[in-house]
Amino acid sequence: MSKAPRAFSIKMFLPGGIPEGLRIVEKSNWTGRGVVCPRTIYTESKNRDEFQHPGVYVLEGPSEDGELPTIYIGEGDPIRPRLDSHYARKDFWTRVIFFTSKDQTLNKAHVQHLESRLITLAREAKRSKLDNEVGSNSPSLAEAELADVESFLSDMHSIFPLLGLPVFEKPSRQGRKDFMLYIKAKGIQAHGQEKPEGFVVFKGSEMISTETKSMHGFMKRLRRDLIEQGVVQQAGANWVFTQDYSFSSPSYSAGVILGMSANGRTEWKDSGGRTLKAIQESKTVEGGNSSA
Repeated sequence: MSKAPRAFSIKMFLPGGIPEGLRIVEKSNWTGRGVVCPRTIYTESKNRDEFQHPGVYVLEGPSEDGELPTIYIGEGDPIRPRLDSHYARKDFWTRVIFFTSKDQTLNKAHVQHLESRLITLAREAKRSKLDNEVGSNSPSLAEAELADVESFLSDMHSIFPLLGLPVFEKPSRQGRKDFMLYIKAKGIQAHGQEKPEGFVVFKGSEMISTETKSMHGFMKRLRRDLIEQGVVQQAGANWVFTQDYSFSSPSYSAGVILGMSANGRTEWKDSGGRTLKAIQESKTVEGGNSSA
């Protein structure tokens, strides 16, 4: 899914007039349509036309024993009967996000392919707890159809983070050698980089196995999540990251790595020993001088 970024615009319609309610999302030059529906208003929203077409959906809710969200990925033709079933039988989800096409060009095979690809992407990213017990087999599609559906998926992929669901996103390696930062403490070494999507800790970085008593509970749960997901694996006395992984802030990444509450702005340093905080402050000064 790593393609060069291109500019686009998003249009969001709120039928109920409140930001927390139903949201209809459309993207410039795209035949797709996204719908975000809180569980609390599902029964009053499900008669809308958007729910009556083929589509792929993601149920999302909090995890009872961890910090990563729990998700379930599925498809329906039409989508409403499947959501009706989940409304009655699955308790974890608090909202559903689904995608259909405005011109009704998506068919059963297309949404099955999208379902299969989203399950694969979620498993590779390891940024959620996947409630799907088994995978989904992608149907055979003609070359032209496959290209169209993959293009549709790419547009979906760009919208998910805007809706607060970046669970399919793997960190980009672009610019990896630029502005590298390090933590070297207590016998471990880690390296990473601050990016627009968060702070990325790179594969091969180490994580201390012990935790301080004063460490925040949510960080302890996040560490457990990373171990359960296989993002980090035991290597001697410590743990090692098996893949690049994006955290929401430098402090979360530093705290997880060091096993204690930490200020990532001062723990992460460049090869010359400058802290992330000092680097950012120097850039602010430089930016101010250049605009004077």
